[in-house]
Amino acid sequence: MIKWVIIWGLLITVVVVSFILFFPKTYAVQSFEVRKGTRYWELNTGSKIGYTKIESGLKEKKNPMVYLHGGPGGKVSDQVIRTLEPLSSFGHDLYFYDQIGSGHSKRLENIAEYSVERHKNDLEEVIGKIGAEKVILIGHSWGSMLATLYLQDHPGRVEKLILTGPGPILPIDRSLMKVLPPEHLKLKEPEYSNKEGNQKTYKLRSKRILKWAYLFEAKLATDKEADDFFTFLNEELSKSTSCVVEEAEEYEGGGGYYAHIMTVKSFSEAENQKGQLKKIKTPVLIIRGQCDNQKWGFTEEYLNLLPNSSLEIVENSGHDLIRGNKEKYFELISEFIGSPDKRKK
Repeated sequence: MIKWVIIWGLLITVVVVSFILFFPKTYAVQSFEVRKGTRYWELNTGSKIGYTKIESGLKEKKNPMVYLHGGPGGKVSDQVIRTLEPLSSFGHDLYFYDQIGSGHSKRLENIAEYSVERHKNDLEEVIGKIGAEKVILIGHSWGSMLATLYLQDHPGRVEKLILTGPGPILPIDRSLMKVLPPEHLKLKEPEYSNKEGNQKTYKLRSKRILKWAYLFEAKLATDKEADDFFTFLNEELSKSTSCVVEEAEEYEGGGGYYAHIMTVKSFSEAENQKGQLKKIKTPVLIIRGQCDNQKWGFTEEYLNLLPNSSLEIVENSGHDLIRGNKEKYFELISEFIGSPDKRKK
């Protein structure tokens, strides 16, 4: 009798564990909606890239601006477009594109193709599609990292560079995580951390999806399930992007989970060209929230390596600068690129 109880117990355990590990899970998150007016580029890299273009109404056009969203695996939000759209009145066409594997852009069947190198190559082709001799790049978080990599390779093609809440320069120097900020900057840690958010959301199946992707470079879950989990995760992680813990807002769907984890996995493969940055005279504006969740040492590395860089701290704002202080964010960017009013004085 005891023997059969043990056998049935083991069978039930196997069934329950198999159900958790391999049966698809659903998440009550906001679904992704295609933005009206979205256009598409077919790149030679094999990427199909969705983008939004805001065209300047001025006859005298200046160099276009290209926005690089965070993540990896994030997407361009409607709020970002609305906030930056007035820059088109300065004579700049604005381009907002979703990187491969996220938002309006194509998901790849072979997730091993998601990498830093793929994103670099896509950006180079995107700028080629735009057809301008020079561009102004605005990168947020991971987008700042990607923009810096492009600057290293093509310094002559970047008129100005704006980095908001920048992540570390690749390859990552983890010793910089211990560097303390100068007291006069009055920087603060956010109340909530990414570590807490990850611990709260990653469960048995989501952990297994991550490990499966890393070990076998394959999808254990569909893109739909993985991307919905990513939205669920980002709802929690968004608490760390402001100074104080707030109720997590409903997060816009559309992020790409496999693009996220596989690109992060490739960070260590990035070639160390940091020495090149010291030779580049391109004007660089770094905007950081007072409570940014990125370590100060990473920001300081940009300042040390880029000879023509300047730093602006936005008080009472975290990593999400638009949510923290949209007006100040826009003011700093518009002054840096040179608004018409500023040039008249």
